[in-house]
Amino acid sequence: MVRLPHTPEELERGARLGALLRRARGERSMLETALAAGISPETLRKIETGRVATPAFPTIAAIADALGLSLDAVWAEISAAERIATPA
Repeated sequence: MVRLPHTPEELERGARLGALLRRARGERSMLETALAAGISPETLRKIETGRVATPAFPTIAAIADALGLSLDAVWAEISAAERIATPA
């Protein structure tokens, strides 16, 4: 299977998601958060640094749950810049 390259918008959204998750994690360790979400610390690190621009929905749902974030809040924050940049 051939993957298409990510668009600049996807890369920017991935960076915003990573920043949101790092802020929400706060003082919790990456290991503690990853274990609570049922993912590897390496996966969490890649998402937080934007290296995985479009992580799977179940992965994001698990991380959000581990951090006490609602998926609505996650989506609102990572898509807000797109709504501002795109004229209606």
